[in-house]
Amino acid sequence: MRTVTVTGQGEARVAPDSAVVRVSAVHTAPGVAEALAGADSAAGAIAATAHGFITPERVRSTSLQIWRDHDQTNRPTGFSARHSLVIRCPDIAAAGGLVTALAEAVGEHLEIEAVSLEVADQAEASTAAWEAAYADAVDRATHLAGLASAELGDVQEITEGGGFGGGPVRMAKAAAASDASFQPGETSVGASVTVTFQLR
Repeated sequence: MRTVTVTGQGEARVAPDSAVVRVSAVHTAPGVAEALAGADSAAGAIAATAHGFITPERVRSTSLQIWRDHDQTNRPTGFSARHSLVIRCPDIAAAGGLVTALAEAVGEHLEIEAVSLEVADQAEASTAAWEAAYADAVDRATHLAGLASAELGDVQEITEGGGFGGGPVRMAKAAAASDASFQPGETSVGASVTVTFQLR
């Protein structure tokens, strides 16, 4: 039995609708206890501020680091502590207000490590991407069958492959007197499928 095997590619475009804000509370002090206490206090302020925008379970700590600081001559000068948190916002507009509120509440003890815009539910876009990938596989196989003076027959095997691919996400800078503004643009959900067809 003659067969032809092809891999189809598919993509669906979708606008992000949620945000993940990764921040750290940092504090420097002469001693370990003071550095840790300062970072812990700033982390508490971050959590309290975030709770004004989202539910508490969407805020969680991810790491705690403490290290000794040195000057340019490598002499010890004190200690620094960093308490890192991740905040998941189900609404992009709320994320903009949250970032601005954190800057006001925590001040110089705040480090904004990243704000990533995501698609909360990718099921619909994923289905569209798989459908496009299968259609592409059929087109490729039909073309190859024609080159071989044959016709496409029944599907013999289907193997899923590929995954999600994030496209560029555009973000605007925060204005000093207003909430941070994020322009989500679009991201892509990609899929690939390998299909073996019988040739008639």
